[in-house]
Parts: sequence; structure tokens; C-alpha cells
Amino acid sequence: MKLSTTYLGLKLKSPIIVSSSTLTGSVESIKRCAEAGAGAVVLKSIFEEQILSEIRREEGYTDVDIYDAYPEAQEYLNTYMRGTEIEIYEKLVRETKKVVDIPVIASINCSDKGEWISIARELQDAGADALELNVAIAAFDRDLDPREIEKEYIDILKEVEKNINIPVSVKLGDHFTNISRMAFSLSKAGAKGLVLFNRFYNPDINIEKMKVVPGNSISAPEENHNTLRWISLLSSQEIPCELSASRGVYTGEDVVKQILAGAKTVQVCSTLYRNGIDYIKQMNADVEAWMERHNFDNVESFRGIVNKKEDIKVVERLQYLRRNYDLH
Repeated sequence: MKLSTTYLGLKLKSPIIVSSSTLTGSVESIKRCAEAGAGAVVLKSIFEEQILSEIRREEGYTDVDIYDAYPEAQEYLNTYMRGTEIEIYEKLVRETKKVVDIPVIASINCSDKGEWISIARELQDAGADALELNVAIAAFDRDLDPREIEKEYIDILKEVEKNINIPVSVKLGDHFTNISRMAFSLSKAGAKGLVLFNRFYNPDINIEKMKVVPGNSISAPEENHNTLRWISLLSSQEIPCELSASRGVYTGEDVVKQILAGAKTVQVCSTLYRNGIDYIKQMNADVEAWMERHNFDNVESFRGIVNKKEDIKVVERLQYLRRNYDLH
């Protein structure tokens, strides 16, 4: 059984990619991911705030005022900004490339275009095989036109594309009025891949302290259904870029489902926090076992095969026809 595939023009031994997280924040951890059978890794994101803070410091500023209203964010930046952050990230790229033989994808978490975009070329020069743009723009301002948000995504991508030659993917959230239009617009603007979907920071409330606190940072298996829907829809519409499924992918069965829906690859994170990095071996083995049972000798041979007209009608359905459960 052959698990090898391609993504962003890169050759992968497996369709399973370890997504941007602390699991991909050190050379040793990344090496473990490769040894466990990951097809590629997306490095832990370098944040736009970190880059801008470094730029400000180089320009002679002694304080970082981006998050003055948020002491915990300021504390994080002050702690994390020891040394030259960009150089640390470039070193991670270079050192990782020396010890693994799988694609290494750099990641930038950003919310606008600006001086940080030039850093993309430095990551390319350090040896990154591709770049994933983790764009996070929220419509919290009631006066903000949704079209302005969509345009900002496109503009960021185009500016980055001007600076580098390696392939670029965009990791999207699912809070767009028309996800299909946004996806096709990004593909037309030059995105070689789309990662669906980003899982943003979630707040919670401590009812005893009556205070807002961080919510659960780990996804649940049930969160993969929306990803499955949109992977299938975009694949059936023959979007001219590659799709990578993210959020709620926990098992080899989940991997098979996403590929059946049309994903080129899947990105995993939470399942490895719960089950350990070596769980990648089990996921690969489960995919291979399924392929053997159904007489598929390569991943591409079953990608997107559920996207027949009758199945897409089911995927497009939003409302329940009838209640399929009872409350007691």
C-alpha cells in the first residue's frame, strides 16, 4: 500500500501533516514527527506581532505598545522576544532541514500586510519548502465592510507572492459569508493550497470569579464535520488549488474520510497531544489497512470519489428533514 502523495508540489511519504503547534516548535520534536511517519510538518507559527516587535526594537523602541491594553500578551512578548526572533525562527528552519527528509513548511500568523512581509523571503532563503499564511482577521467592528476583510486576505497573499518563489498556502477560518467565493478568489490570486479550517482562540467564563478566561485549546473529533463539508464542496467544484483538511482529525478513519471528500492532505495536532506523536504510526497503519480492504494501491485512486451528484446534495443540506433523536 502506497501512502505517498504530493502537496504544494512537494513529495510526501504520507498525507498526514503535523500542523503548526508546539509539536513543531523544536528540532527534536520535529524529528520525532518524521520518525513516526509524518509526511510533512508546518513549523510553529511566527506571529506578526513578534516580527513587528522585533522591527520596532531594531528601530530603537524600548517598549512594545501593540498590546498595551493586554498585560498577559505584553508579558508573553517580553518573555518570548529574547534574542532576535526572526533569527531564531530561521535557525529552526535550517536545523530542521538538516535532520529530516520530509518537507518543512514555515508558518506566519498575520492579520494585515506590512513590513513583516519581507521576512517571507528570509524564511525561503533559510530553506523552507513552502509557506503557510495563517491569516486571522475578525469582523468585530460592526462598521467594517466584509468585502474589506476579503480584500485584505487577497492583498496579503499577493504581497507575499511578490517576495518569494516557494509555494504558498493560506489557512482559513470558516467565518466567511461565502466560503466558496473566498476560496476561489485566493486560488486565483496565487494560493497553491488552502487549509480548512483554522481553529481560533476561544474564550470562556469562570462563573465563580465572573471573569473571562481562555477556553479549551484542543479540538474535538466532532469538529471535523464542517471541514468535511467544505473539502467536499470545493473539491466537487474543481477548485484549482490543493486542499488540506484541518481541525478535528483524530484517527486514520478521519484521514480516509477527508481524502474521500477530496483533500490532498490532512493536518493533525490535537490527537497527537492526546495520544502522543507516535500515534501517527497507528494512523498511517489504519489508512493502509482500509486501502487494502478496498483494493486501493495509492492515495490518489480514492481521493474525492464520494463527490458524485447525489452525495453533494447531502453535503449541501443544512437543515434536518426530521428529528432523528428523542429527548427523555
